Amino acid sequence: MHTMEFKKSQRLENIKYAIRGPVFEKAHAMQNAGIDIINLNIGNPAPFGFNVPDEMVQDIIANIKRAQGYVHHLGIFSARKAVMQYCQQIGINNVEIEDVYIGNGVSELIVMCMQALLNTDDEVLVPSPDYPLWTTAVNLAGGHAVHYKCDEDNGWNPDLADIASKISSKTKAIVVINPNNPTGAVYTKEVLNGIRLLAEKNNLILFADEIYDKILYDGIQHIPLASLGKDTLYVTMGGLSKNYRAAGYRAGWLILSGAKHRASSFIDGLTLLASVRLCSNVMAQYAIQTALGGYQSINDLVSKKGRLYKQRNYVYERFSNIKGITCAKPEGALYVFPSIDLSQFDFEDDEDFVLKLLVEKHVLLVAGSGFNHTDNHHFRLVFLADVDTLEIAIDRIEVFLDEHRV
Repeated sequence: MHTMEFKKSQRLENIKYAIRGPVFEKAHAMQNAGIDIINLNIGNPAPFGFNVPDEMVQDIIANIKRAQGYVHHLGIFSARKAVMQYCQQIGINNVEIEDVYIGNGVSELIVMCMQALLNTDDEVLVPSPDYPLWTTAVNLAGGHAVHYKCDEDNGWNPDLADIASKISSKTKAIVVINPNNPTGAVYTKEVLNGIRLLAEKNNLILFADEIYDKILYDGIQHIPLASLGKDTLYVTMGGLSKNYRAAGYRAGWLILSGAKHRASSFIDGLTLLASVRLCSNVMAQYAIQTALGGYQSINDLVSKKGRLYKQRNYVYERFSNIKGITCAKPEGALYVFPSIDLSQFDFEDDEDFVLKLLVEKHVLLVAGSGFNHTDNHHFRLVFLADVDTLEIAIDRIEVFLDEHRV
């Protein structure tokens, strides 16, 4: 009898997520075999001793019985009201409570937005390098992610001329990730205004992924993209996973602002998808008001005496002193994105580098090409580990590089 293989959907053929890709699977197998791996591949604060503020935990515990049933598909009132009031603090104007959607992390909301917006072959401009879920979400919705250049020589700020050159009749939106994952860049007001003007001129939606908006160093200020204009639709995203170290709670939010009157059909579609999934995790929603209204402990961590500040500085200084490596200093977020001069080493590309580093030195990073970067000679390191662990890891990387010099 002829048996036919069950195959995955063709929509998945060009989909990848390198943060949990083949190198990650190799690391997992090595760990299962008893090998200790230094995991610097994922922005997950909890394993590195960064805890959710106690007040948030207490509020979830106090409300756990109230979280047993489904709630309104957009989220509980107190959580949405807190996000709305946060918008007032940061200059995003004319946001009403019905403009706030609570999701199972920003990840779910990104996928919902792309499904609500895109028809087959529609295009969305996504930064290169990007957080790869954006590219995946666009492609899964039947669209095409068109990558615009972020310029390493200009502090990883987006290249406005490159964005303008890639806008076509099929373009529906521009994605801006600020502070940026994976580069750690925090964009200038001049660049953000440039992107805003391109969106207004070409009738495009602006998606602002601002999940790291409080993780800033050296007095750098974050400018919410939606605070700069009102003549196009802004979709701003934030959540508890990074600023509040609550990645496992899966609580994020989406804010509609600007030209909402021109997006009623898209908003209807987004609301439909929010209804179909019933509601997001209810327990975590009870932490949102406490998080946004309470003491902002992230400020202690990014201050000059703070742990994140010290770890960021340590990693940057170490990589800056390794021959063959160049590294922009992160202004925000939790990552460095160094460049390797491949002409000095025997690696084929960044993927070869991270795989051999894992196998030979038991340090897990992510190749830059996994972030849809246009070249093949970058890598991302997460600096959530304490300085002692980072020292061990970078010592190993330095020895490894010396062993592979040509």
